[in-house]
Amino acid sequence: MGHFIEQYGAVLGTLIAVGQILAFMIVLLIALAFLLLMDRKVWAGVQMRKGPNVVGAFGLLQSFADFFKFVLKEIVVPAGADRVLFLLAPLITLVLAFIGWAVVPVAPGWVIADLNVGILYLFAISSLGVYGIIIGGWASNSKYPFLGALRSAAQMISYEVSIGFIIVTVLLFAGSMNLSVIVEQQAGGFWNWNMLALHTLPFPMFLVMIPMTVIFFISALAETNRPPFDLPEAESELVAGYQVEYSSTPYLLFMIGEYLNIVLMCAMCTILFFGGWHAPFEFLSFLPPFFWFAAKIVFFFFLFAMVKAIVPRYRYDQLMRLGWKIFLPTSLAAVALVGGYIAYFGAAS
Repeated sequence: MGHFIEQYGAVLGTLIAVGQILAFMIVLLIALAFLLLMDRKVWAGVQMRKGPNVVGAFGLLQSFADFFKFVLKEIVVPAGADRVLFLLAPLITLVLAFIGWAVVPVAPGWVIADLNVGILYLFAISSLGVYGIIIGGWASNSKYPFLGALRSAAQMISYEVSIGFIIVTVLLFAGSMNLSVIVEQQAGGFWNWNMLALHTLPFPMFLVMIPMTVIFFISALAETNRPPFDLPEAESELVAGYQVEYSSTPYLLFMIGEYLNIVLMCAMCTILFFGGWHAPFEFLSFLPPFFWFAAKIVFFFFLFAMVKAIVPRYRYDQLMRLGWKIFLPTSLAAVALVGGYIAYFGAAS
């Protein structure tokens, strides 16, 4: 009898875990639909247009209408394309974008997989994300998507280096690669190391971490192919980049994967630099932790949308120069400075 209960208890636990994952995915997709609407509304507002305002009240159902439009359209595969890889590429992009969220804590205890090496997990997933784009560009059997895929791969790899060094500075302060621990280290203020530096240590380290936050945000724009770094999709020379041959549902999968990565970068900005689910001030802590986490993500997504609307596109040589000649040396110098600071004064935690 005990064996029977143990066996079915394990099955029940598995079903509960699967249900929680599915619920998280559904909530994430619904939130993504409204964030996409927000992206379009912000862009329209900057250009003094109305934006989507027909489907549903104030256009709130526009993203859902677009979803059904993409799903119901015919899937067109170019005659010379590798059909299997052509259809597999957007699926790879979508799956990798979803599983990256597995280690993201949205509130105390609200995380699918509370890994001690959560940062390394995210690095691995983001590195694999390049494959979906490369495969999609190559399988299309066309020069434009192939060149767009090469651009995107070079861009993502270039800015992952500086993002990695910036995250190392955070890890040195937090003393852990667990994202939940990193958030808990920031209780009582935006950055726990700022508070300690201001009150107990001679050199205020926020003078280092504020520039790192700015560089991380700009690198996140380049990592996710967002304007002004959307060179893989530059209409002037590459039409629509690696996805120019895609339509219908495969195109939708690419778009969902891209926006999931954008929101993930907003979540990483929140977790690494702005206290995660913690309220910015103590007197506001009566609101639930999930509210603050979501509010900070929306704030960073708004910044992504504003950059898209007001900053002109870079040239490709300017993009590479910024990543390799400015961001990389700066972030590397910050790692050396913070490492020496921690070694001399002791861990801030």
